[in-house]
Amino acid sequence: MATETATTTTWAIDPSHSEVQFKVKHLVISTVTGSFGAFEGTVESEGDDFSNAKVSFSADIDSISTGHEQRDGHLKSADFFDAENHPKLTFVSTSMTKVDDDTYTVTGDLTIRGTTKPITLKAEYGGQMGDFYGQTKAGFELSGIIKRKEFGLSWDAVTEAGGVVVSDDVKLVLNIQLTKQS
Repeated sequence: MATETATTTTWAIDPSHSEVQFKVKHLVISTVTGSFGAFEGTVESEGDDFSNAKVSFSADIDSISTGHEQRDGHLKSADFFDAENHPKLTFVSTSMTKVDDDTYTVTGDLTIRGTTKPITLKAEYGGQMGDFYGQTKAGFELSGIIKRKEFGLSWDAVTEAGGVVVSDDVKLVLNIQLTKQS
């Protein structure tokens, strides 16, 4: 009996229908949201099944935007991301595990500023659909929390009242639409 082998399917991030955001507490009382405007990535799956898929992602640090030019410049500086010496952040998965029909756990290595640490993200699967051009699309919303100081983003300041200016916890929220490659 011949054994069927699943075909590897490559999916590419569709940047025009995706967003990569981070949220961090400012003064511990409000949240600042930022995003990366330039990013790319691929997912390799067995057919259309994302269990055990391999994820590869990168974002250009110079594309960071929080809606405030001075803050964006500070984030790109050596105090934070050090874009001049570390122009990209990267993520490479080590596992993608199906939890239920529409939830996965994605574990992998995140590299920021030359520091690589394992992280785990929750991935909510939105399903698949064909678009007007005959392409197959798949959607995921990924979320998780990292500690910025573990990645060398250690700039700190304290207010006169003793309050923290920037939280160590950074929420990651990625809404990703993938396009199946032929």
